[in-house]
Amino acid sequence: MALQVIGTGLGRTGTLSLKAALEQLGVGACYHMIELLQHPEQISYWEAASRQKPVDWDALFEGYRSAVDYPACRYYRELMQQYPEAKVILTVRDPQRWWESVRETIYQVGRPASGAEGGAPPRPPFPGDPQLLARIFHMVQRDVWESDFGGRFEDREYAIECFNRHTAEVRERVPADRLLVYQVSDGWGPLCQFLGVPVPAGAAFPRLNDREAFRKMVAGGE
Repeated sequence: MALQVIGTGLGRTGTLSLKAALEQLGVGACYHMIELLQHPEQISYWEAASRQKPVDWDALFEGYRSAVDYPACRYYRELMQQYPEAKVILTVRDPQRWWESVRETIYQVGRPASGAEGGAPPRPPFPGDPQLLARIFHMVQRDVWESDFGGRFEDREYAIECFNRHTAEVRERVPADRLLVYQVSDGWGPLCQFLGVPVPAGAAFPRLNDREAFRKMVAGGE
């Protein structure tokens, strides 16, 4: 099953809400970082991608019809080549609010713990093989915080510059007729029009994973 939608938006741009919306519209299952945390044995695929080695994308995405969030968004160019018919959605939000949201959520989970041996990030309470989960968080630390953000995410201006550069690069590299630049606050209308599907009658657009929900998840709450 080929991917029909490729999400290029960075984390904390409404990607979990988009995942839920795509699945509600029939463009799912949708791959998201949550899928990797639930199936940490898939880390070998992403480690290969990180090392610029060949990846069996069809095997990784077996059963999925869309992919959003990290790590998929980091490899959108490879995925566009693998799935040339797929549409591309770039989720965006106010850059200042994006930085504040990332700083208070995923950055707190993924950054190295103070005094941790080898600069290891803390391990949040996700079930699964501890060694595989450790590989996931080391990959995030290396590829996202150290590489994509140059080890300078705490520098607000620099991090926002990286965010804006990513947005500009996606706009430049993806043909306009294949791309939707989208804020989840815009709801069903532009998303359904882009995908060529009807707006779900009487269904509220999903609003998921706000900062408070993220904190509860990491703390082990419901």
